[in-house]
Amino acid sequence: MGLKTGYYIKMKKKFSTKWKASKQPRKQRKYKANAPLHLKAKFVNVNLAKPLRKSVGKRNKKNDKVKIMRGKYKGKQGKVLSVSIKYAKVYVENIQVTKMDNSKANVPLKPSNLQIIEMAERGKRKAKTENKEVKKAESKEIKGKEKKK
Repeated sequence: MGLKTGYYIKMKKKFSTKWKASKQPRKQRKYKANAPLHLKAKFVNVNLAKPLRKSVGKRNKKNDKVKIMRGKYKGKQGKVLSVSIKYAKVYVENIQVTKMDNSKANVPLKPSNLQIIEMAERGKRKAKTENKEVKKAESKEIKGKEKKK
């Protein structure tokens, strides 16, 4: 639904939560471009190498080692320098282009063209998730004992 102006129907500019799907590429691009950041973060997921799939989810974090699977830099590997959620781009170490003034600039890559080979240590976050898993296991044991009584 849009506003009629002459023979054309204008699309609404705001992001719609009611939008489900469309075959039209322009509407798909619009959905991605106008999505709020909490949804754009889901677009930055990266494919995992087969050995990592069982143990880890599909998140892309700083310092993960990735391999480029498509494009000009195919086959190269490097650490993730930064992740731009706003633009859904990933910057990888040593993947640079030389500018006209001979300075180097990092090349933004699409996350769909990357594969995580090695995960970086998570530190505090990893410890927190392990503690949660232990607590869940303990609470299940306690509930199981209460049901038996």
